[in-house]
Amino acid sequence: MWARSFFVAKSATKTKVQYVCSECGSVQMKWLGKCPDCGEWNTLQEEVVRAPEKPRSAMAASAGYGVQPVSLAHIPAGGMPRLVLGNSELNRVLGGGIVPGAGVLVGGDPGIGKSTLLLQMAAEVAAKAGRVLYVSAEESDHQIGRRAQRLGINAEDLFVLPEIVVEQIAEQMEQMKPALVIVDSIQAIYSEMGSSAAGTVSQVRDCAALLLRACKRLNIPLFLVGHVTKDGTIAGPRVLEHMVDVVLQLEGERFHAYRLLRSVKNRFGSTNEVGIFEMNEGGMQEVRNPSELFLAERLPNASGSAIAVSMEGTRPLLVEIQALSSASPFSQPRRTGNGVDFNRLLLLTAVLTKRVGVN
Repeated sequence: MWARSFFVAKSATKTKVQYVCSECGSVQMKWLGKCPDCGEWNTLQEEVVRAPEKPRSAMAASAGYGVQPVSLAHIPAGGMPRLVLGNSELNRVLGGGIVPGAGVLVGGDPGIGKSTLLLQMAAEVAAKAGRVLYVSAEESDHQIGRRAQRLGINAEDLFVLPEIVVEQIAEQMEQMKPALVIVDSIQAIYSEMGSSAAGTVSQVRDCAALLLRACKRLNIPLFLVGHVTKDGTIAGPRVLEHMVDVVLQLEGERFHAYRLLRSVKNRFGSTNEVGIFEMNEGGMQEVRNPSELFLAERLPNASGSAIAVSMEGTRPLLVEIQALSSASPFSQPRRTGNGVDFNRLLLLTAVLTKRVGVN
């Protein structure tokens, strides 16, 4: 009788229910329609949390422990050199190359080319720096192999690991000590220490924390692929973007060939850089002269067309600006703009009307 009551009391204290905001990661003890911290609506998700247990792997037990303080004067200013890639557009967005021990989060719409770009980068790093571990949590190794064959990739030092348990991924990082680790994707893996399903706020946060601790301790750069929501933001808790060092966003239309890789956050470089790529049968190819691309379809003598210079980071780009004015059949004419902020357009037209006399 005593043993049964002890088991019930113990099991009752091991779990509790809490509600986590998917936007800011705040924890509430009851469900609310509006998050009191970030003000977003319908973002609190129910999660069952277990009491901390003994870590099940040596990697999980040792990650983050045993680190001693080091004097700032004894830390080399330069650190380890960056791994410079042959892809100049990717180098530009990363700030000059891959920093050892950095955590990079890559987001983008489904089918935009995230996996293709990272697989090509993995093959290049494998040829230059040694072993690369490509963790595929959504596709099998045969599917990755078919994509690599289509892209003409046949690297001996590129290892594919179809795994969804984060503790096993961390164990492989500890054993292999590769030059680069890519996880595709962070929403598809889960931790055995958690009780919720893969992709939930707590699982994404805990898995990312474990992998980032391992990459910092082993000084291995880590690339995480992240899904995006329908409004274009990276799915999962907002704290995920704060945990990593670099956040990259791959943009573009699925039915067009060109892609833009933007640096949203970069602790090692500028956040204003943009890389331009073209998706074709050979994969993601860099566009070395974007200005020529933007002006390729411009008619030389067209009225209402002008060439302007736009600064994207440290690179000037030539772009075409088109304007069209016509008599309106309605009593109240209106101004519209495409590809430019509408409030800025109204400001520019107001200045032209007031100072230049253009009506």
